[in-house]
Amino acid sequence: MSRAIRAVAAIAVIASSFAIFASPAYAHERRTVGPYQLVVGFLTEPAFAGTANGVDLTITDTRSNNKAVEGAEKTISVAITSGGLTTPLSVPLATRFGMPGHYAAYFVPTKDGAYAFTFRGKVEDTDVNERFESGPGRFNDVESTTALQYPTKVPTGADLAGKLDQLQTLVIVGIVVGGLALIGAVAGLVMRRR
Repeated sequence: MSRAIRAVAAIAVIASSFAIFASPAYAHERRTVGPYQLVVGFLTEPAFAGTANGVDLTITDTRSNNKAVEGAEKTISVAITSGGLTTPLSVPLATRFGMPGHYAAYFVPTKDGAYAFTFRGKVEDTDVNERFESGPGRFNDVESTTALQYPTKVPTGADLAGKLDQLQTLVIVGIVVGGLALIGAVAGLVMRRR
């Protein structure tokens, strides 16, 4: 093989590695809102329950060759929904250091499954009220860490909460049965004395 062919092959390998590894926002949803493009997902994909993560938001202006939009942390709020529970995030939307137009709201997803992020406010003069939901063709759902655990599987917080609920139910049933037995014993003693 000649040197020229080897050089071309080496350049092709290097170029293809850039194409593979340089894709930002791999599992994010893109949406146009007025003249702006919003790209939304989790900061770290895949997202795992019980692991620090956050909402990832990138805003660019499509009128200006996708120029980064700055200052949205002052005018946009985000709420997170999972399992029917919606909670405004107590951690504010913040700029990401050295990344103009990139914003984050850090949190720890405590449950696996689908999540939704709702953004409200303004981007410059454009009103924003957009809901982004995880799922196929959008961004990934939060995954359980159970399959990754080795050598011992550790129950998740949701598993422990379910077992605690079962235990509480058994305790309540035990107290009721014990109370009825005590009432029956007292009634039996009273009947004997008569």
